[in-house]
This record gives sequence, C-alpha cells and structure tokens, in this order.
Amino acid sequence: MTDTSFWKSGHRPTLIMAFLYFDVAFMVWNLLGPLAPIFSKALGLSPAEKGFVVAVPTLAGAVLRLVNGFLADRIGQKTTGIISQTIVILGLLTIWHFGVETMNGLIALGMVLGFAGAAFAVALPMAGRWYPPEHQGKAMGIAGMGNSGTVFAALFAPLLAKTFGWTNVLALATIPAALVLAAFVIFAKDSPNQPETKPLGAYVAGYFKMLAQADAWWFILFYGVTFGGFVGLSSSMPIFYTTELGLSPILAGYATAACVFAGSMVRPLGGALADRIGGIKTLSLVYAGAAVLLGGIATAPVSLPVILPLFLLVMATLGVGNGAVFQLVPQRFRHEIGVMTGLVGFGGGVGGFYLASSLGLAKQYTGSQSMGFLVFAALALIALTGLTSVKRRWRTTWGAAVQGVRI
Repeated sequence: MTDTSFWKSGHRPTLIMAFLYFDVAFMVWNLLGPLAPIFSKALGLSPAEKGFVVAVPTLAGAVLRLVNGFLADRIGQKTTGIISQTIVILGLLTIWHFGVETMNGLIALGMVLGFAGAAFAVALPMAGRWYPPEHQGKAMGIAGMGNSGTVFAALFAPLLAKTFGWTNVLALATIPAALVLAAFVIFAKDSPNQPETKPLGAYVAGYFKMLAQADAWWFILFYGVTFGGFVGLSSSMPIFYTTELGLSPILAGYATAACVFAGSMVRPLGGALADRIGGIKTLSLVYAGAAVLLGGIATAPVSLPVILPLFLLVMATLGVGNGAVFQLVPQRFRHEIGVMTGLVGFGGGVGGFYLASSLGLAKQYTGSQSMGFLVFAALALIALTGLTSVKRRWRTTWGAAVQGVRI
C-alpha cells in the first residue's frame, strides 16, 4: 500500500489533506451519537426520538452529497470543500450561541452537521482523480479512512460534555475544524484531470443520466449496506451500550470508539484487497459476513463480552466493504466520478439513516433493537444476491476494458 510507484503516481499532499479533511468532517458529523445518552436524558426523548435525532445528520449528509457532487465537478473539489467546512463552523457556533433546548433545535443541529457529512463527495474525488486506475483502491481507501473521525467523536465528546456541558462541545469541535480548513486551503490541490465544466442544467441531467443506468442503482444499494451499516451503527452504538448494557456515556464512547476504529482502519485494506483479488469477490465476502454477524448481534445474549466482539467484527467487515465499493466505482464511472460519488454517497447516507432510525423504532415498539438488526442483515443478503446476478456482466463488459485492474 505504501510502495514507491503508488506514492509517485499521484499528489501526496492532496491525498493527506483529503484524509484529514474527511477525518475532521466525520468527527463533527457524528457528534450526536456519542452525545445522545446525555441530551436525550436532559430533554426526555423517547427511544424512537433518540433514533431519529442521531439519524438526521446522516440523511442531511446524504442529500447534501448530491449537491457537493455537482459542485465538485463544476467549481472544483477544493473550493467546494472550503465552502462546506465554513458553513459547518459558522453553523455550529451559531447553534452553540443560541443553545439547544427542544427537539426542533436538535433537528436543526443535525441538518448543520449534515454539511460535514457531505465532505465525502469532496475528499474521495479529490484523491481519486490524482491516481491511475491500478491505484484507485489504495488512494480512495486512504482518503476514506477519514471515517476514523468518528473515533474521536466517540472518545472525546462524552468526556468534554461531562466537563463543560454537552452544548459547549459544539463550540469546541470548531477548533480542529478550523485548523484543518486552514491546512486544506494551503496544501490541497485539485487534479488537472477534471471533467469539462458544464451548465447547471447539464449537471442535473447528468444525475438523471446516471440514474437511468442500472449499474448506478446497484452501487447505491451496495454502499447503502456497507457505509450505511457503518455510519448507522456508529451513531446507534452509544445508545445501545447505555440502554441495553447499562454503560455510562463515557464507557459507551470508549466501546463505540474501539468498534469504529476497527471499521475505519481496514477501509484502505478493503481497497487494497479489492485491487488484489477483485472488488466483486471482496464485496461478496463482505455481505455474507455482515449478514451472519448482524444476525448474531440480534440473537446473542445481551452481554458486553459477547456483543462487543460481534460489533468489532461487523464494523471491520463493513469497513472492508466501503473500500471495495470505491475500488469499483472509478473503474465503471471514471468520467462521472463526481456525480457518482454524490449518488453513491447519498445511498450510503440513506442506509445509515434507515438503520439508526429503525433501531430506535424497534426498541420503542418491541422493547428490543433485534428486529432492526435482523432487517439490515436481510438487506446485506439482498446486496449479495444482486452482486451475484451482475458480476458476470460486469466482468465481461466494462471490467474487461480496464487494463491491469481486477474487478
């Protein structure tokens, strides 16, 4: 993954900045999950309301990724990233100043955090456009390892909330966001391999053109399961650990951080593995493994020594899948990578919103989150079935046209 040919084939400062930008954006995007056990108690939220609130940033990020995908192609990834990060910083400071005392206030906060989630459509194409097809999996995997920002949110948000109050965490989060933004402005650089600038109408038509292709919908589904599972579980685990296992918010944050770390660190390995054995084979193993592990979580005894290893394994599995999906996307849609990153990212966000909110609904109406896990396990099996149905066509059509790359 760190061989000389890889590092010389692209622009290292931009790859590093794409990772850091994505990392701090993910940290901000996932603040509500670790803070949920604290603010839900203060505001008296029901299980369904807790699930919905932590899912709002995910859905908002999904929608805004479509916007950022368009902007990244039209005005460049760097300018788009600067605009989005500025909105996040100013939005957090504004909400911190006025305070959050109602459910509507939490929803407004979640929508602001969605702008951070839209960083996905900036960081990945910024990194990917600098690298040739044979190194796409590695480059996208390294940039996508910014998922690890969720670890910092899980580790530090509950501690800071206990010390300073949970609303003050919003202001504190703007400090690393501003520092990374300054470095991003200085060091990041758009690749010269940019798509031709088109009118707004042409970009909108581009989304519909992509949606007219069956392959685009398959990628949306595939990432909806891998990334949707990753981010949905990241948001929901603090609630699970506090309500089902009785952990304190701080201990729940530590347990969540360990699981998220596992899923984040293996993302570049997922891309590298896909480069080596093919993205299709890698994803097939991912979906089969995720279905088994999610089913295990739903049916296992509610005990930390049992549940924690299962969460660790399923997050690592989904992390590998995240890297594998984005080994395939640039091969199939190299000239539309900005639009496709937005669309696929949208699918991932919708998957995360569904999982987080469904776990809350399952808890409220059945007294357990098991049904939510089982339904998502079924979605993983659907993704596996779909992948099996298209793999022969992919390998004999566009896959055969990509020289030196295994799909």
